[in-house]
Amino acid sequence: MALSSRLLAAGRLRTRGAGSNFASTTASLKAETEVDTSENEIVAPEFTNRNPRNLEQLALARKERGWKTTWPKREFWHRLRLERTQHYVEAFVEHCNGDIVVSASTREWAIKRHLYSPKGVAACQNLGRVMAQRCLEAGINFVNFKAVIPWEYRCDSIQAFEKAVQEGGVILREPRRIYK
Repeated sequence: MALSSRLLAAGRLRTRGAGSNFASTTASLKAETEVDTSENEIVAPEFTNRNPRNLEQLALARKERGWKTTWPKREFWHRLRLERTQHYVEAFVEHCNGDIVVSASTREWAIKRHLYSPKGVAACQNLGRVMAQRCLEAGINFVNFKAVIPWEYRCDSIQAFEKAVQEGGVILREPRRIYK
């Protein structure tokens, strides 16, 4: 700080035509202690991954396969569901154990205030964009979206929702499980 203020003052004097020239205007600072970074490159021989979703992300986790005759099927890790009611539209991602991981609804004021109507095609499309963003923020890149009732799939609002989620970067098909 003091050196830079001296240099600044000397520069002002030099521009006016007075003052003397310094022999060296740079200061060299040496590090007091050298840090050895080679210790950071050593990897422990045994590693324990504490991420509970690690096997799902590697496509090694088990999927429950004994639900072939029931509807909706339970062979998924994450399922994206869209529920349309008389007044609102709700979307959520359900984990295979039944917990809701991510949700969005047109009941939320942050979404509702940007919509003309909390139901309809535009609401489903915007809800799809919000769900895609929230899924990616939560680290969910693959979801199962085949649990829609077949005669509802032809609806414009559901197709707009699906297209918005796909454009948001979420893949609507889970990877095939790797059997070892």
